[in-house]
Amino acid sequence: MQGTVSIVGSGHTKFGRLDTQTLEDLIVAAAREAITEAQIDPGDIDAVFLGHFNAGLVPDAFASSLVAQVSPSLRFKPAVRCENACASGSAAIYAGIAAIQAGQAEVVLVVGAEKMTSNSTKDVTRALAGAGYQNDPEESRLSFPQVFAVAAQAYTQRYQDPMAAMARIAVKNHDNALRNPLAHMHRRMDFDACNEVSEKNPLIAPPLRLSDCSLITDGAAAIVLVSAERAKAFPREVVFRATSHVSDFLPMSGRDFLAFEGPERAMAQAFSRAGIKVGDLDFAEVHDCFTIAELLVYEAMGLAPKGAGHQALDDGTVLRDGALPVNVSGGLKAKGHPVGATGVSMHAISFRQLTASAGDMQLNGPQLGLVFNMGGTGVANYASILEARKA
Repeated sequence: MQGTVSIVGSGHTKFGRLDTQTLEDLIVAAAREAITEAQIDPGDIDAVFLGHFNAGLVPDAFASSLVAQVSPSLRFKPAVRCENACASGSAAIYAGIAAIQAGQAEVVLVVGAEKMTSNSTKDVTRALAGAGYQNDPEESRLSFPQVFAVAAQAYTQRYQDPMAAMARIAVKNHDNALRNPLAHMHRRMDFDACNEVSEKNPLIAPPLRLSDCSLITDGAAAIVLVSAERAKAFPREVVFRATSHVSDFLPMSGRDFLAFEGPERAMAQAFSRAGIKVGDLDFAEVHDCFTIAELLVYEAMGLAPKGAGHQALDDGTVLRDGALPVNVSGGLKAKGHPVGATGVSMHAISFRQLTASAGDMQLNGPQLGLVFNMGGTGVANYASILEARKA
């Protein structure tokens, strides 16, 4: 495919509470690993794109050039910060892809990073709420847990109670994270513990429990992009077979949240452009900021009818040994959700899956993977179909 872009290297820090590491440390570590893995000289990089939400979480408000701390060879290279809420990482990747396709660059470094845990939960919650619609008094007062709580309540009213299915998603993703040494949380979660409200699993925003919410996390990830033609010279390659970016109205009042039309359109467009159906995928890394979001993604990607997302769990489709494993990394739920890093992390881990370098997370010979990264309540939607290099 003319204009196709490939990933040829990846970097990924540990996700978690990284008290001794600054945002700069995280950016440099992930970038350096990706450059080393791709076996390129830093001077060969033509442009840098940084996915970083910030929103006052750290004092580094002008972070795009921090990657130059990797090597003096990166001085004077163009570097840009991309922000699109929780999809900031994918926004940076797509900007890098566009630069290559436009002939403005041949080798692009993309880094996603966020430093969150140095702030209180209250302050992080307030910062993230800025990604919601602020010009409506009702919407502006809602935190993101409260927004997705509204979705869970509406799901019960329109279809059926989703809470047991949401608990099963939490259990699945925590089990998967046990195989991921980079994940924030390595703790097996029992279904009964996730499905009940208790002192250890309190309500955060009724009906959402603590076990339904992703983690406040520090971390960074990076990938190296090149044209598919140039990628032939690299030892490992994963091709972007298709991409799609769909944006929806920011006010929730202007759309049906449960219909998840933005995510559905993004994934449908990506499938169409790649010439595949959902059943052709070997795995998917999707945006599970809250367990209800992953349930809605099952329906948006066509794994189950609307209101019946639980079927993808009932028949085992989305389990690690199922027909379409979802979030074998542990997802945002257990791997962690350092906002600007999330989209890049999804692509980096998928690159490792498709190049048989995912360690204990490795599936058996995957060839096609889906990455779905979302900003806000299905507002900024990015869907990538990634394909292993063909022999």
